[in-house]
Amino acid sequence: MTEAELPMAVAMALLVGVLGSAVGSFLNVVAHRVPRGLSVVNPPSACPDCGAGIRSRHNVPVVGWLVLRGRCFDCGSSISARYPLVEAGVAALFVLAALRFGDEPRLLPAYLAFAGIGGALALIDLDVRRLPNSIVLPSYPVLGVLLALGGDAQALLRAALGAALLFVFYLVVAMVAVGAMGFGDVKLAGVIGGMTAYVSWGTLLSGAFLGFFLGAVAGLLLIAVRRAGRRSAVPFGPFMLLGAWTAVLGAGHLGDYYLALLAG
Repeated sequence: MTEAELPMAVAMALLVGVLGSAVGSFLNVVAHRVPRGLSVVNPPSACPDCGAGIRSRHNVPVVGWLVLRGRCFDCGSSISARYPLVEAGVAALFVLAALRFGDEPRLLPAYLAFAGIGGALALIDLDVRRLPNSIVLPSYPVLGVLLALGGDAQALLRAALGAALLFVFYLVVAMVAVGAMGFGDVKLAGVIGGMTAYVSWGTLLSGAFLGFFLGAVAGLLLIAVRRAGRRSAVPFGPFMLLGAWTAVLGAGHLGDYYLALLAG
């Protein structure tokens, strides 16, 4: 990046960050309403304790929570810190994605959409141990069309193969180790396989490995602090997504290096 291009890149990152915070605010609504079969549009957001509607000036991502000091303006009941954390987290992921694909702007919409979809699924899986079909299944055609805008036919074919391979791999694991993971994880694996394989085969390999590794580490830590037992169900979707994004944002080079070693 040249010195002349730096201000433009910074401005783009800030703009994408603001967009990410707004998306994060919406994802909080999605995570609460979709598992309950409620509309994500109506009714408008309101305090769950007193029912008072959230005023527009208090609905600004992160800032609104800080202004209210984490309490409802009308009844004073506590507002979970999860809301601004999700908003800030999604904003940060959007900025990282913008920096990662700054030289490939046609791919940015696909990976911003992947960030939004992944954020919603991770939150819901943490809450109710479920990955809703209403989010997972439409993501296949949506992300496929957005990746096609990148104009790289070879990478798109690799993404389709990667989606199929990771889907089948997770399906085999689910069938062999019954109860180890749900079919929602299998369906999510196809999405992750496509989005990581589009970047490279090494990114697919790294993302898949990191998903299992991070999930195993988290499970062991929960057992160590006695928050879970050996048979406790731990949501796997968030770790699959965290592994995928770690690979997409840079760790995929490790997988590329490993595959190069195998190829001699």
